[in-house]
Amino acid sequence: MTKDQKTRNDGGHGAVSRWFQHRMNARVNRKIRKGRGAFMGMDVLILHTVGRHSGQMRETPVAWFADGEDAWLIVASGGKNRDPDWHLNLMGRPGRASIELPDRPAVPVTPQVLEGAEREEAWRRITAAQPRYEKYQRKSGREYPIVRLTPR
Repeated sequence: MTKDQKTRNDGGHGAVSRWFQHRMNARVNRKIRKGRGAFMGMDVLILHTVGRHSGQMRETPVAWFADGEDAWLIVASGGKNRDPDWHLNLMGRPGRASIELPDRPAVPVTPQVLEGAEREEAWRRITAAQPRYEKYQRKSGREYPIVRLTPR
């Protein structure tokens, strides 16, 4: 395998970077399960997905924003010039998704990518609550997908 193929396969992240990210994710997940569901001033949940290629269970801490009484919005930020793996897994196997909130059992959810006016309204609310997303998106050169999660 060439260096270019390795870079494409791992999203441009080296083994040390992936190891560090997995350790950080595990640490944040432990905090959420202990009832502390905030990180960097944002509410965080644990998103359960299944790897679209591997079939393995994945748990990723993701910032969320309320969308009414029983739905959550998450932003597929990160990943620089492409959607993060968790988003690709979520949309690749949407029927296998669930979330965990602090001190609560996992809840199966249905993901829906928002588009058009609905996305713009959600984006306004998200960036009003966390302006850093606007800056991150500008630097990325792509429009971040916004996903609504609703209980199944």
